Amino acid sequence: MSELGKFWERASQIVNDTLDELIPSEEEEPKRLHAAIRWSVFAGGKRFRPTLVLAVGHVFGVEEKKLLRTAAAVEMIHTYSLIHDDLPAMDNDQVRRGRATCHVKFDEATAILAGDRLQVLAFEAIADDESLSYETRTKLIAELAKSAAQMANGQQMDLEAEGKRISLEELEKIHRNKTGAMISFSARAGAIIANASEQELKAITEYASNLGLLFQITDDLLDVTQTSENLGKTAGKDLVAEKATYPMFYGIDGALESAKQVHRESISALKKISKDTCLLVEIADFVLTRKK
Repeated sequence: MSELGKFWERASQIVNDTLDELIPSEEEEPKRLHAAIRWSVFAGGKRFRPTLVLAVGHVFGVEEKKLLRTAAAVEMIHTYSLIHDDLPAMDNDQVRRGRATCHVKFDEATAILAGDRLQVLAFEAIADDESLSYETRTKLIAELAKSAAQMANGQQMDLEAEGKRISLEELEKIHRNKTGAMISFSARAGAIIANASEQELKAITEYASNLGLLFQITDDLLDVTQTSENLGKTAGKDLVAEKATYPMFYGIDGALESAKQVHRESISALKKISKDTCLLVEIADFVLTRKK
């Protein structure tokens, strides 16, 4: 296993352990709501965003325990967004992470409430983190709120763009909000907790901003090149919904070239940091070449 693979495996495990501690048990009332939350959170997934929090913190030498609650909070926000995206009023997906979506397994009302509860739990996780100063907690909460708002804005813009001709600039704006905002927060959070300098934080932001766009471009490509079985979700749904995507603009080969360019821009930003950023380069490489 590669060094990134080892790091990712450990990150996923400790994030899952932290989530297990923070999320109420299925035996706690209301049981159905907590069961729905746990069904969605522990359905699997790459844990990409929380791993990015831990990876940036690792690069800057932060004590691991200071990163865990924020990493868990990021995954809570991400999972809440997936639960709501899958609803009939949005993408109407039946499968997520290889099994029934929350509203299919439970019901729509419970799924909505599960997403709502996860969003609140995320902010609680950071607010109650006694390993961090009040100043750091306040900054993280403010940035998380802004990023989650951008994510919602991006989702609305994505819905409004369905079946329409939009510019490449508009497409990039959708992606930088819908997908990129939370990925940017994840990386910035690790640097903020590390008390990184303004110059370092700027470089990490540039890295993560391009990484978020890269993630969405490769996601667009996977939707048209991989099977539903491999992805653990419905493949080809972007085409059916007439969503604006990079393959639609450039074709598959053109989208691949665009991904490679954004990848180069992402890792170039890391050269401005006088620390060993090999782990972050490996993460960018993974996003460029991922198969699911």
